[in-house]
Amino acid sequence: MKSDNVKKGMQQAPHRSLFNALGLTKEEMDKPLVGIVSSYNEIVPGHMNLDKIVEAVKMGVAMAGGVPRVFPAIAVCDGIAMGHIGMKYSLVTRDLIADSTEAMALAHQFDALVMIPNCDKNVPGLLMAAARINVPTIFVSGGPMLAGHVKGQKRSLSSMFEAVGSYAAGTMTEEDVCEFESKVCPTCGSCSGMYTANSMNCLTEALGMGLGGNGTIPAVYSDRIKLAKHAGMKVMELLEKNIRPRDIMTKEAMLNALTVDMALGCSTNSMLHLPAIAHEIDFDFEIGFANTINEKTPNLCHLAPAGPTYMEDLNEAGGVYAVMNELSKLGLLNLDCMTVTGKTMGENIKNARNLNPEVIRPVENPYSKTGGLAVLKGNLAPDGSVVKQSAVVPEMLVHEGPARVFECEEDAIAAIKGGKIVAGDVVVIRYEGPKGGPGMREMLNPTSAIAGMGLGSTVALITDGRFSGASRGASIGHVSPEAAVGGPIALVEEGDIIAIDIPAKSINIKVDESVLAERRAKWQPREPKVTTGYLARYASMVTSGNRGAILEIPKAKEN
Repeated sequence: MKSDNVKKGMQQAPHRSLFNALGLTKEEMDKPLVGIVSSYNEIVPGHMNLDKIVEAVKMGVAMAGGVPRVFPAIAVCDGIAMGHIGMKYSLVTRDLIADSTEAMALAHQFDALVMIPNCDKNVPGLLMAAARINVPTIFVSGGPMLAGHVKGQKRSLSSMFEAVGSYAAGTMTEEDVCEFESKVCPTCGSCSGMYTANSMNCLTEALGMGLGGNGTIPAVYSDRIKLAKHAGMKVMELLEKNIRPRDIMTKEAMLNALTVDMALGCSTNSMLHLPAIAHEIDFDFEIGFANTINEKTPNLCHLAPAGPTYMEDLNEAGGVYAVMNELSKLGLLNLDCMTVTGKTMGENIKNARNLNPEVIRPVENPYSKTGGLAVLKGNLAPDGSVVKQSAVVPEMLVHEGPARVFECEEDAIAAIKGGKIVAGDVVVIRYEGPKGGPGMREMLNPTSAIAGMGLGSTVALITDGRFSGASRGASIGHVSPEAAVGGPIALVEEGDIIAIDIPAKSINIKVDESVLAERRAKWQPREPKVTTGYLARYASMVTSGNRGAILEIPKAKEN
């Protein structure tokens, strides 16, 4: 056992004395040491129930003969962090989570790990750590929130942000907003649509790192507690069989996850996280893979914000395994991939059934024959940009309009709510990328303001920042290279015509190359927005959005 490094032999007597201080018995010191990575805290609604998940996992581990020991991982609530400096600290926590988990797991020589995340950056951060540490590991999340109910309709957090825009447009009263406020988030759990947290938890199933139901069983269901107990027991089986994350998270599994992503209509943030996870297994995940898989993968689900169904509905319809079973009919998945069940993906999904063809469309009747995400390239984004095309209204799939240029998110929101953005405009928000932000803030406030102002079918938004999974409309993010490194988005001027063609996967600025060359010659890098602390260190190491905003040590400049 790996933990023998800190438990066995005369040289380890000092270590054992410290285990005695923990109250461990000799019998426990003879058993495997299992780390339980808990993202529990009392500020994130998706994490407030994780103490119960932790206790259930500990019971499962103990029942199966392991000794569970809990240590923490941090978490940021993107909804609470939205629209202010706090959002600069959201994406950057992914690497803090991965690094700190690696440090704790290797410093204490755990034999196996159970990862308990729920919200946006915890899932990919812990998947990255799992690949690095590479001891038997299983994931069990806290589960999604139930949908809210307002005026007889199911609602979620995206409805809340859009309600604020509707109030600014004068189409909703303060009393209406207050009703939304009190009802759209009725329980603990990750917010109830196919936003980033739920996207990544569902993709954990598709990767083979979580048990069936991990992505969809609601947080408040007792089945979630049962799942946690089973995860605790299953990790001991993985340890016995020596099945490790790198046996599961292979190139083929990553492509399975991307395929399921397309069918589900996941958040654009998955196109940041999948490359970052792939990087940890030495797989160069080029975001252009998305278009290749997009072309052959049907979009089967329209969960909020793309449609009127929610995570609870997907769960009742058969969950991720049912979606994968549909995709397997077209031969789109590698079914030989190993999973944490100890069985192949094909064995896992063979008995899954689609119980509601209105929630999970059969492959014979998809929402579209192509997938939910698309990567657009052109002279505005030579290295790519990402759009959730399944959440774009048909009339905005092809759009051409004048650029309305803003140097930060706050200025854009003020213009939108001030009525200065009109039908046909293309809102450009720049210097919000991984380096320029720093931290690549989510743009749920401006996208929701556009929708709430009634401009969702006539106005596009382009940014080198990113979008919340709750964003909808012609919202194109991750524009690479970003403005802070002199990417073409830094050269756009007010009134330039921007042409977007999502079916053709193109995004271009209709300005002569000679004019762009003149602008490029005059462009000067901006002074960093943050010069101290973690954000400054992050900005110095982070790569562009098309590479997953991974961290690399800067190369020394040549003399």
